[in-house]
Formats: sequence, structure tokens, C-alpha cells
Amino acid sequence: MNEKERSIFAKKVTWVGFYSNAGLTAFKIFAGIQGKSAAMIADGVHSLSDFLTDIIVLVGFQFIEKPADDEHPYGHGKYETLSTLVISVALFLVGWRIFSSGVGTIYNILFNDLVLERPGVIALVAAGISILVKELLFRYTKSVGEKINSSAVIANGWHHRSDAFSSIGTLLGIGGAVILGDKWTLLDPIASVIVSIFIFKVAYEILSPSINELLESRLDESDMEEIQAILINMEAIVSFHCLRTRKIGYYKAVEMHLEFESDISLMEAHDVASLLEDKLYAALGENCIITLHLEPRSEENQIEAVI
Repeated sequence: MNEKERSIFAKKVTWVGFYSNAGLTAFKIFAGIQGKSAAMIADGVHSLSDFLTDIIVLVGFQFIEKPADDEHPYGHGKYETLSTLVISVALFLVGWRIFSSGVGTIYNILFNDLVLERPGVIALVAAGISILVKELLFRYTKSVGEKINSSAVIANGWHHRSDAFSSIGTLLGIGGAVILGDKWTLLDPIASVIVSIFIFKVAYEILSPSINELLESRLDESDMEEIQAILINMEAIVSFHCLRTRKIGYYKAVEMHLEFESDISLMEAHDVASLLEDKLYAALGENCIITLHLEPRSEENQIEAVI
């Protein structure tokens, strides 16, 4: 699948989320105001952040789908990593906004005699609708993200799931306050604080790998083991060194030096290197950028394989 095809899938699923989030944001904020629910208003703000991250993904893929050029010989895959990073930071900010607001409300109820009105049923209905819609969006977006191997689309899917988590907490808080009466309205802000913790967790899980990619970390351990196993089983290659790997958005870059016996012909070495490339593509996927340097075996300096 080329970048153009990936972009078409990514934009389609993101536009579905875009329009869904626009409707949910308006409805949830309206329900929060009408139903006098701080948790539902916070939930609506979270949906607004989903709406904004949809825009980030759409803009990001405008760059990602561009082919490699003289200034970007490895393509524009880092825009995908950058989009993922922005989404995770947006999640952290949303989580902090919900957390600080909830804690502040709890403090004022306990120590400043703040009295919250019992939330209305409309807020409860909005939470239920949000859970259903956002869970469906999560499953759809994540499946497409995995199909096209897009970290940005998968991250956006988890943003939908975090909104579903948010709405579950909101549903429990509002439901408790509605059913149990005015003395239990404290459950509403407590629910929003619990929700924020889930959001922080999801944000961290998305942020960590995107930072590693931007810092040029090597491929994960399973990929490195695959590469090592392939090299060990190729008898014509005496040894290898200067092995470097990294992610470039959708692509996996692999570079290494291969040592051959000095009496092997250039054509034979080339054929072995071509076979190695085929094996690496088969193991790591077609989305690889492989660079091999061939050199004769050095009798004076035997270099062991380094992973």
C-alpha cells in the first residue's frame, strides 16, 4: 500500500470522526449546561479535543502523502510521528483541565460549602449516547489505523476510546447524583477526576513511542531479533556491523555493513545482498528502506556482529 492509498483510508476514517465529534461536542455541552452537570461539560470539552485532533490528522496526511523529494529523500513520514505527538500532548492537556476542574470543585464542596444542583436526566442520556458512539468510533478508527499501519490514526482511535472512558465515568457520577439525591452530587466531580487519570494513562502510552521515533530509537526488540536471525542463517555473509535501524513514520529504515570472503565475486555478493533484502522485506514488511554496504572480510580486524 503506497502513501496515497494510506492517505485515502486515513482521511476517510478521520472525516467520520470529525463530523461525529462535532455533533457530540455540541450536544454534550448543551446537555451539560441544561442538565447542570460539570462532569458532562468537561466531557463535552474532551469531545472538542477529539474534534481538534481530527483536524491535526487531516492536515498531517496532507504532508505525509507527498512523495520523497530532494529535500526529503526518506519521504515525509515524520509528519505522522509529529501528528501522533501533538495528539498525545492534547490528551495530556485535556486530562489536566478535567483533573484540575474536578479537584477544585471537590475542594469547594468540602471546605467552602459549595452546593451543586442535582444533574438533569438529559446529561445522563448524553453520557449514554456518547459511550456508544465513541466506542464504535474507536473500534472503526483503530482497525483502519492497524490496516494502514498508521500511528497517528491509531492514536486518534485511542483518543476516541478515552472519550468513551470519560463518558463512562460521567455516566456513573451523574447517575449516582440523579438516583441518590442532592447529598451525592459530589459524585459528579469525583467521576471527572477519575476519568482524567484514565486520560493521562492513554496519553502517556501514545506519547512514549512517538518520542522514541523522533529521537531515532532503533526498531523494537522483535524486529531486531528477526534481522539478527536472518543474518545468522545466511552462510555467505561472514559478519556484519554498523547495524542501524529506526522508524520514519510508516517506514522502517535498516542500514548495515556486510562482510564477505575476499575471493567472492562482486556479482555473487550482490546476489546475496539482494536475497537478504528480500528476506528483510518478508520479515519486516514492504514498508522498509534498506541500505547495505558490501566489503571484503578483514583478516586483521575481525568484527563481531553487533545488535
